[in-house]
Amino acid sequence: MPGRAGRGTLSGVKIYADRFPTALRQLLTDLLVVAWVYASIRFALWLHDLVEKLAVPGQKLEGAGGGLADNLAEAGGKVGRVPLVGDELTTPFKRAAEAARSVAEAGRDQQELVGQLALALSLAVLVFPLGLVLFGWLPLRVRWMRRAGSAKALATAPAGRDLLALRALAGQPLGKLARIAPDVAEAWRRGDERTVNELAALELRGLGLKPGR
Repeated sequence: MPGRAGRGTLSGVKIYADRFPTALRQLLTDLLVVAWVYASIRFALWLHDLVEKLAVPGQKLEGAGGGLADNLAEAGGKVGRVPLVGDELTTPFKRAAEAARSVAEAGRDQQELVGQLALALSLAVLVFPLGLVLFGWLPLRVRWMRRAGSAKALATAPAGRDLLALRALAGQPLGKLARIAPDVAEAWRRGDERTVNELAALELRGLGLKPGR
């Protein structure tokens, strides 16, 4: 039916091979990659949360310093209402409040530093596993999908089997080529139909595709 994708395809793009061993290997590899990515992300999140716990002392320091500064400021305000000597008495309270605010600021800085460290470590541990997926597995997977899609299209084209046969001559192992015909290249040049069909089938099988489909 026109517009309908066949088995193992998505919108005309070949996703999995036709032959069971190759398709099973691809499926298992894809599942392992998904599990690898999931485990890597979970580990990065766990590491982030673990490092974030180092910020607890900073949180306590900020809370204690901020609370002490507020109490000292409030006490200084009350002392400042004392007639005649109020202004002089508030000076020590103001200085102590400023020192407490400095302590609270140090606590905030420590939390920010820990947060940046947690983020940096989490991203660092993701670089290697995701790099393997993006620059190792994914290009090979996409390359196979493109080659398989092109091969399936060539197999149904009038002169496609000749091109598949030529690709087989260029890329298949010599031992497999020799089993087709003693002088397989010469047979292909003569346009021997049996040789062309067997070479095309060999190329398709090498990609995990069924020649008759």
